[in-house]
Amino acid sequence: MATKEKSLVIVESPAKSKTIKKILGNDFQIEASYGHVRNLPTKDSATENLGFDVNNNFEPKFEIIPGKQQVVRKLNDMAKKVDRIYLASDPDREGEAIAWHVRQILKVPDEKIYRIVFNEITPKAVKYSVENPRGIDMDMVKAQQTRQILDKLVGYKLSPVLWKEMGNRNLSAGRVQSVALRMICEREDEIEAFKPQEYWSIHTLFDKDGKQFEAELSKIKGKSVEKTIKTQEEAQKIVDYLTNPNSEFAVDKVNKRTVKRNPSAPFITSTMQRAASSKLGFGVSKTMQVAQKLYEGVEIDGAPVGLITYMRTDSVRVSDDAQNMAHDFILQNYGEKYYPQKPNIYAKGKQNVQDAHEAIRPAYPERTPESIKKYLDNDQYKLYKLIWEKFMSSQMAPAEIANKSIEITSGDYTLKAGTSKVMFDGFLTLYNDDDEEEGKEADAKIPDLEKGDKVACKKVEPKQHFTQPPPRYNEASLVKALEEYGIGRPSTYATIITVIQTRKYVEKKNKALFPTLLGRAVSKQLVAEFADIMDYKFTAGMEAKLDEIADKKVEWLKVLNDFYGPFMEEVNKVMQTAQRVTVNAGVKCPNCGKPMVLRTSKKGTQFLGCSGYPDCKTALSLNVLQELDGTEDEESSENQQQEICEEKCPVCGSDMKFKIGPYGKYMECTSPDCGHRKPYRKSTGVTCPKCGKGTIVERKSKRGTVFYGCDQYPECDFVLWNEPTGEKCPNCGSMLVKKTLKNGEVITCSSIKCGYKKEQ
Repeated sequence: MATKEKSLVIVESPAKSKTIKKILGNDFQIEASYGHVRNLPTKDSATENLGFDVNNNFEPKFEIIPGKQQVVRKLNDMAKKVDRIYLASDPDREGEAIAWHVRQILKVPDEKIYRIVFNEITPKAVKYSVENPRGIDMDMVKAQQTRQILDKLVGYKLSPVLWKEMGNRNLSAGRVQSVALRMICEREDEIEAFKPQEYWSIHTLFDKDGKQFEAELSKIKGKSVEKTIKTQEEAQKIVDYLTNPNSEFAVDKVNKRTVKRNPSAPFITSTMQRAASSKLGFGVSKTMQVAQKLYEGVEIDGAPVGLITYMRTDSVRVSDDAQNMAHDFILQNYGEKYYPQKPNIYAKGKQNVQDAHEAIRPAYPERTPESIKKYLDNDQYKLYKLIWEKFMSSQMAPAEIANKSIEITSGDYTLKAGTSKVMFDGFLTLYNDDDEEEGKEADAKIPDLEKGDKVACKKVEPKQHFTQPPPRYNEASLVKALEEYGIGRPSTYATIITVIQTRKYVEKKNKALFPTLLGRAVSKQLVAEFADIMDYKFTAGMEAKLDEIADKKVEWLKVLNDFYGPFMEEVNKVMQTAQRVTVNAGVKCPNCGKPMVLRTSKKGTQFLGCSGYPDCKTALSLNVLQELDGTEDEESSENQQQEICEEKCPVCGSDMKFKIGPYGKYMECTSPDCGHRKPYRKSTGVTCPKCGKGTIVERKSKRGTVFYGCDQYPECDFVLWNEPTGEKCPNCGSMLVKKTLKNGEVITCSSIKCGYKKEQ
C-alpha cells in the first residue's frame, strides 16, 4: 500500500513555495494557486454581467478563472493524497479570500483543511503557524467580497454614463481610482489658477573681529516679515536704513540649546513607497514588485531565504523577538550608547490601522545589506538596504543636535542667524528621513557672541522672490495624500496609480503626474454628476466600513443595501438626462483656426479633431498638446500656418511651410503644383561627418526613443544616441556629444573606446 504524503501547503506564488519547502522539509508538499482561482464572471446575463444578484442579497456567482482549470485539477489531485491541507496565502483581506476560494474548489472534507498565516517567511514563524492553524476568517472574506461588489457596482454603473456622454466605450470609472484622478485634476486646477505674488527677502553679511557670518531680516517692529515685503521700493527702504553709516547693530538674543531628535517608526507600505521614490527613484509598482520578491525569498548559498516581513501593512508594531534581535545587533556593532534606555515603541498614528501583522522590517537583522549584496540584483539590494537601515535606526538612540541662534537688532529691524551641529549622531548613523544633509558646522559660521555685542554690517543684499504654485503630485506624494484622506489601503496604492495611467487619464513626466485632457474631462463629468461617489470623505468612510465588516462591527449586507439604493437612484437620474459632451482642447486648429475638440475614432482611439468638421478634417494626435502647450490663440495659430521653413523643397525647390497633422509637425511645399511633404526633424545645425552633405537632425525610433541621424537617410546611415555639439574630440577626432547625467549635462566623446570628457 502506497504511503500518503503527510501534508500539502497551498501558497499564492511559486517563489514563496521554494522558501517554505526549505523550511518545512520533505514531509510537506508545497504548491501554488498562482493567486485567485475563482472570480466574479465578466459575462453573465442573469446578473447583468455583474456576477452577483442584487435582488437576492447580492449573492455572488463565482466561477473558475479562465486558464486556471489545470491549476484547480492539480490542487485537487494533490489534496486527495494527503492527510492535512494548509492554506497559506498572504496575511491580509485579499489573502483570506484566496484561501476561502481554494477551499471551495477542493473536493475534500473540510476537516482536512486548515488556514495558516505568517508575517515573515522564517523557520520560527512558518513552523509556529503550522503548529497553530486556524479556520478561515469569514468576516475578512465578506469584507473582501463587499469591496469587490462595491467596485463592480461603481464601475459597471458609472462607466456607461461616460460612454453616453463622451462617445467612448473604453472609458471607465472606479470607486477609488476616480477619486485619485480627482485629486490630480484638482491640483492641476490649483496650479493653473495660481497667480504668483512678488515678495522680497533681505540678506546681510556681518563681521565681528574679522569673523564674518550671514543673517536674514526676520522681524520689523517685532512682527515676522516672511513674504510681507511686497515691492522693490519697500525692500530698498530697508536696505537704505541698514546700509546707513549711522545705523548700529547689537546682539539682542543668543540662544544655545541641545535637543534630542528621535528616530521615526519603521516602514509601513506607504512610507516605504514614498522613501523608495524619493531616495531610490522607484515607482510605486516597482517598489512593491521588488519587495514581494524579498518577502517570498531570494537564493542565498543555494537555498531560498525570505528577507523581509510582509510588505502590505499599515501597522508600525514590532514584535518582541525583532526588538530583541535589534538590541543584540546594535550593542554588538555600535555599542551601548547607540541603544536607547528603553526600547522604542511606536504608536499606530492613525485610525483604521490593520494591526494583524508588523511593520516592514528585515526578517533577519543580522543579515546586513553588505553581507548578502552578492546574492541580490541591484534593485533588490537598494530596497533591502533601505528597509534594513530604516528598521535598525528605528530601534536606536536619539541623535543630539546643538542649535545656535542669534538675533541682531537695529532700530525697528531684527535680523536672525542660526545653525545646528550634530553632537551625537545616534540613529542618524544609519538613516536620515530628510534628504538634506544634517550637521552643519555651527562654530565655523557664527562667532561666539554675547548679548550687547556690537557687530558691523558689511553687506546688504535684497532678493526678489515669487510665490510658487503647489507642486504636482508624484507617485510618492499621491500615496501620502491617499493615506491622509483614508482612501484605499496598503494593498491598493500601486494598483490605483497604475490604472489611472493605463487608462490614459494621467501621464507621468519627470516623475510628476499630469492629468491628460481625457482625464480632466472624465473627472469633471463624474464630480459634477456623482458628487457623493467622488467625495473624499465618502470614499474614506466606505473604506472604514469595510474594516468594520472584517472586525465584526457591522453586517456586510447592511453596508451594501445602504449604498445600493441611493446610488442607483442617482445613476438612473443622470442617465435619463445625459447629453453628449464636447470637450474643448483649448487650442486652435492649425489649418482653419477653429477650436479643436476631443474625439474618439471607431476603434476607440482618442484624438483631436477640428470643430469645423466636415468642412475642415484636420485631426491631431493628443501628443501635439504638449508641443502646442495649449496656449495658442488665433494670431499664433495663423502665424503657424504661414511659418516658412529655412529648408527648400527637395522636389521643386520652392519654400516649405510647417503644418501639423495626426502625427505631429511636418513640412509641406508651398507650391500648389508640387505638394511634396516630409516629416519635420529638429535640426542640430551640425553637418554630417560621414557624407558631408546632410545635417544631423533629431529623430525617433519605432519605440519613441530619441536619437540623432543624418537627414539624407537612407542614402546616409550615420547615427548618434546623443546630441552632437559640432566639435571634434581632441583625442580621437570623433564627434563630441551632450549627455545628461544626474549631476547635470556633460560633453563627452561619442566613441565608447575613447572616454574623453570635456572640462566645463
